Amino acid sequence: MMEIIPAIDIIEGKCVRLTHGDYAQKKIYNEHPLEVARQFEDAGLRRLHLVDLDGAKAGAVKNWKVLESIAGKTRLVVDFGGGIKSEADVKIVFECGAKLATVGSVAVKDEAEFLLWLERYGPEAFLLGADVRDEKITVSGWLEKTDIWVYDFIRQYVDRGLRQVFCTDVSKDGALKGPAIELYTNIVSKFPELHFIASGGVASIDDLHRLAEAGCKGVIIGKAIYEGRIALKDLKAFG
Repeated sequence: MMEIIPAIDIIEGKCVRLTHGDYAQKKIYNEHPLEVARQFEDAGLRRLHLVDLDGAKAGAVKNWKVLESIAGKTRLVVDFGGGIKSEADVKIVFECGAKLATVGSVAVKDEAEFLLWLERYGPEAFLLGADVRDEKITVSGWLEKTDIWVYDFIRQYVDRGLRQVFCTDVSKDGALKGPAIELYTNIVSKFPELHFIASGGVASIDDLHRLAEAGCKGVIIGKAIYEGRIALKDLKAFG
């Protein structure tokens, strides 16, 4: 069964969504993220993908109070990412109630530091984010493209024991035109041991069935929920 993971992206403490990772294409959906998280919980969902977009841009965790509020006032299993660049950030995230620290850029730019975290906290404490354009890794809130193939990037950390990975095709994210099925099928086939989570582009329940058929263990959904393309009651039924 594929796990449904709703997303809340935060800018200045508010629930927003971007299109193609572009901060200039920002839409505010709710000024109170806790209200949104409670709606997800009331619908029977168990996990939450919480992203600090201010932190991703600044290179340090900024919206930790939102995390603390949601983790303290719901039973959702929260993974939190955006701006985790130092061990101090990791400690803040766990102290504020996240069950998983979501890491992307630091795993690209400072492998030695991230490997220390894996040793200290265990690979099960981290969700690795592999954000891509044209199968190449992007970092710093999707603002910077690298020459690293996504498959090489994933292999590097699977070999170190990490098992939870999500991948966002930035060209699909927020566009509501369907997920990158071919990319995700390739990743699942190359790394069958992964708890692989798809992200970006989901626009319908049919997309969820396609991702499940591709072998994804989970899917992160954001804009499709906020725009009313997928109803929470339908997600409950799907799960």
